[in-house]
Amino acid sequence: MRIAHLLAVLLAALSFGALAAPAAAQIEVDINQGVARPIPIAVPTFTNSDPARNIAAVVAADLERTGLFQPLPESSFRQRNLDVNVQPSFPDWRAVAAQALVNGQTSIDPDGRLRVDFRLWDVNGGSQLLGLQFVATPENWRRVAHQIADKVYERLTGQTGHFDTRIVFVAQSGPRLNRVSRLAIMDQDGFGTQYISDGTGIVMTPRFSSSDQEITYMAIRDGRARIYLFNIETGRQETLGEFRGMVFAPRFSPDGSRVAFSSERDGNSDIFVMNLRGRGQSRLTSDPSIDTSPSFSPDGARIAFNSDRGGSPQIYVMNADGSGVRRVSQGTGRYSTPVWSPTGDLIAFTRQNGGTFHIGVMRPDGSGERLLTSSYLDEGPSWAPNGQVLMFTREARGSGPRLFQIDVTGRNERATPYPGQATDPAWSPRLQ
Repeated sequence: MRIAHLLAVLLAALSFGALAAPAAAQIEVDINQGVARPIPIAVPTFTNSDPARNIAAVVAADLERTGLFQPLPESSFRQRNLDVNVQPSFPDWRAVAAQALVNGQTSIDPDGRLRVDFRLWDVNGGSQLLGLQFVATPENWRRVAHQIADKVYERLTGQTGHFDTRIVFVAQSGPRLNRVSRLAIMDQDGFGTQYISDGTGIVMTPRFSSSDQEITYMAIRDGRARIYLFNIETGRQETLGEFRGMVFAPRFSPDGSRVAFSSERDGNSDIFVMNLRGRGQSRLTSDPSIDTSPSFSPDGARIAFNSDRGGSPQIYVMNADGSGVRRVSQGTGRYSTPVWSPTGDLIAFTRQNGGTFHIGVMRPDGSGERLLTSSYLDEGPSWAPNGQVLMFTREARGSGPRLFQIDVTGRNERATPYPGQATDPAWSPRLQ
């Protein structure tokens, strides 16, 4: 199934001439500490053609959701209809307390393509920090807005952005005892939802490969559990073969060449890995316990997983060949769903203590554990590709599951703007 809105931007960002000599930014945003007072930033409506107003609004919304920036209301602006080729009046922007300014313009080329120019200004320093241009098909204007937000975020924080990404998840509808689940995909801000399965059977744990075009997931249909590979752009789907017993929690290796999963055989659940080229399988664990939820480290050398071999579910780490197993979680309660950060420095997890669930992070050796959330039911974290934000499932008492996100400081928790019930989110890599 080809999804039309996923067409790539036709031309990557190109730098264009600066009106002022670049200067060291006076704006400093520390993403590791969170901010008590977000940085005031002005994002006035881009001038010219139809998508202009919407582009600025999407850029502002992306930045605001990080909790690091406070977009100022356009009603407060003293200078309007800015020309992207003319230096702004910095005193007018200082007067409304803006520390940064993003202005731009759009145009339609003779061949029908959308051209977007924008600039990022340091208002207090009176200098240009960034000037870029994008060219895309007009229907991809929202993706251009996410790319602009990425560039602004990167310039002001020094870290890679996560706005030009997608989320695959399980959309749910219907009553609790007869719930329909469908695979769905949307932009990270909750827009552009597409449903990519028909609701037959039960689908669970979709995960992206290192490519933003392929996912793996587990489904139960006709009483059998299978692991599937699905190409989002072509709609091609295939199974990884028939398995004895149930199979759970498939996840790609970082290079996309293997899939690790848990399989129940003879009453025992262990972790296996399959080479996708030859479909050969290797068994990594052989303990008389439940071993599940494997997650590769970014270099592919290690796997974090969940096991109750010590008497209760805990997080363990082993080498990618199954050797060197060691427990890393040390707190009280039950640990599950470990997921290695894309940057390699943290493992996210679900922890249950009594009747309360948490999303937390720890270093790969188990040190530095921090609980980021606390709720009736939080579970299943997934990392943004920059390792700064986690998305997870939250279910409040008496209501259905929804998608939430939180940054690694634990200070910026937000509901994801998908309006329906949803579980099992997984973040894509940066789009190509």
